Amino acid sequence: MANKEKYTVADLRAELEAAGIRPTAQRIAILGFMRENPVHPTAEVVYAALSGEIGSLSLTTVYNTLKLLVEHGLVSMLTIDDTFKCFDGNVNMHAHLMCMECKTIFDMPMPESVASFVEGLEDFEPKDVQLYVKGICKKCKLNKEK
Repeated sequence: MANKEKYTVADLRAELEAAGIRPTAQRIAILGFMRENPVHPTAEVVYAALSGEIGSLSLTTVYNTLKLLVEHGLVSMLTIDDTFKCFDGNVNMHAHLMCMECKTIFDMPMPESVASFVEGLEDFEPKDVQLYVKGICKKCKLNKEK
């Protein structure tokens, strides 16, 4: 769901309301940032991006809102690295690649074998599936070879 598409305030408000969340200006802005920026940001990155346009925004509000969005399934939290938590506005099933050099996280389609396995489970309803692959991205690999 996360992409460079522009979401309207009405779309974001409706999404929050459908999840049972009161749509405050801060929550709408944070969800909008997550939907429009598939960069797997930390709470600090979200705060830095939005604090200039929302004067009343605090880092605590960002943390609390992201936690609320995760609890209601609108955003997922990635703990691919022990040093930081980042968030993903794309809640559709997909995998992640993380470069161990630059720490960039990339989305990739979930391998069909994993998706089939999860969808075929009987007597168990999966709520979250995480597949992480750590390695070196092409850009960092090329920089090392120079």
